[in-house]
Amino acid sequence: MRLWSLVALLPLLLLLAAPPVAGQPRPPFAIGGHTVVPGTRADLDLAVPAGRSDGATRVPVTVFHGARPGPVLALTAGVHGFEFVPILAAQRLLARIDPATLSGTVLLVRIAHVEAFEQRVPYVNPFDRKNLNRVFPGQADGTQAERIAWAITTEVIRRSDLHVELHGGDGAEWMEAFAGPYGGPLAEAQYAQSRAMALAFGIRNVIKYEMKTQAQVDNGRSLNRQAVADGKPTVLVEIGQNGQRDEASIATLTSGLENLLKTLKMAPGTPAPPRADTRWFGDSAEASATTTGIFTPVATTGRAVKKGDLIGTVTNYAGKEIERIVSPVDGYIMYGLAGPPVRAGEAVVTIGIPAATPR
Repeated sequence: MRLWSLVALLPLLLLLAAPPVAGQPRPPFAIGGHTVVPGTRADLDLAVPAGRSDGATRVPVTVFHGARPGPVLALTAGVHGFEFVPILAAQRLLARIDPATLSGTVLLVRIAHVEAFEQRVPYVNPFDRKNLNRVFPGQADGTQAERIAWAITTEVIRRSDLHVELHGGDGAEWMEAFAGPYGGPLAEAQYAQSRAMALAFGIRNVIKYEMKTQAQVDNGRSLNRQAVADGKPTVLVEIGQNGQRDEASIATLTSGLENLLKTLKMAPGTPAPPRADTRWFGDSAEASATTTGIFTPVATTGRAVKKGDLIGTVTNYAGKEIERIVSPVDGYIMYGLAGPPVRAGEAVVTIGIPAATPR
């Protein structure tokens, strides 16, 4: 090749050898051995291998890898397989996110606990009888619930920047919807972001979860507290009740998720502002049974109570009243057991304690 030809090609050779610069296409997103190119959606399974005493399973995830840069948002539903509203809202959201116009990446865990969902088991894993929402971060070589937790921790939470955990009333639990941003001494750096995310759902009740001690984060660690431990701005959303398929709640949660994406500037459009009548709570308390038997609540709706107000009664299996459960505080009952079964030591209601000023 002549010297002049090399001189003419030199600018092109330098361009090909140069490192990527701003404005070039985004790299693909890697998760669970899969890669997702920008501007596309991928429906995939995180594989959970078989353990020593129970079988393999999977965690269905949809990755929306936006065409534009932005945060990685993890949305997790179905940690409890009998909480149907979040699971169905996640299904509905699949058609509402366009990766071509998305800024950032959404990791949508559609059903975190497939085994419990398919076998219609409230609260626990059908094989190891462990509550998935109490074993995080899990173990790669543990029981099935622990291996599911490990897959979600390593492949979803630790690959994300922000996290929203979606729950509802399981089995025999009634509930008034609420959003719970995490703050307090151990999560205060993330609280401003968590608060904005919680308000985006347009749910009236907002409870600030104060993480004051490491024991709160560690003991029986839930998925949302795993995200707190990993330093992610985190929100718990609870909506739906009694394991029902409630259209109004599904629609409310779906529209809240869409508004969250707009609030985070991940999806185009102007977000709806926070509602003016937000009801703020700064802490919560529980009223618990001390006996086992048949529980009859006074009511199964959200309501204000005073300390000493009757919450419900417990009878033994011969029909004799053996306990009257009363509220330990002034506050607002947010959710509880519809009964009839109750065990000694079990909380029958959770009571939000109103905050004097917005939190």
